[in-house]
Amino acid sequence: MKYLLMAAAILFGALQASAQNLGSDYKTSIGMKVFPAALSAKHFVQENRAVEGLLYMWDYGSRLTGLYQIYGDIRTVEGMKWYIGGGAHLGYMNDKWVKDNPGKAGGISLGVDGVLGMDYKIKGAPVNISFDWQPSFNFVGGNYFEAGWGGLGIRYAF
Repeated sequence: MKYLLMAAAILFGALQASAQNLGSDYKTSIGMKVFPAALSAKHFVQENRAVEGLLYMWDYGSRLTGLYQIYGDIRTVEGMKWYIGGGAHLGYMNDKWVKDNPGKAGGISLGVDGVLGMDYKIKGAPVNISFDWQPSFNFVGGNYFEAGWGGLGIRYAF
């Protein structure tokens, strides 16, 4: 619940700080990504290139992920784009993680991430929705592949 309140406060601040983007494109967006819960900020550095920062917080610990994404238009749907990219993560896995995941280490974790997804900016509303898959390979704090990252993102776009 406290993470939802933090995200609401960030979104409220963004609403107060900028004019609404009602077109089908956006430059920056902030909001939440679900699974596990993450605060998300995405910014386009070029027309078809963006960086995204994710701060995951859940009962197994926390994780900070940075991604570089390349975008392409889906011409049949205005505001819809596909994206692919990669990046890295740094996290901390607690004792509950070790207990529930035998063979995986706790403490500091470090690894690389990929991302493949779809992004939609709702025309007429300052809302961006994304859905992606973010596989990762951890190489500090245990060597293992994780296929379960990613999910649904809902952000305020400006």
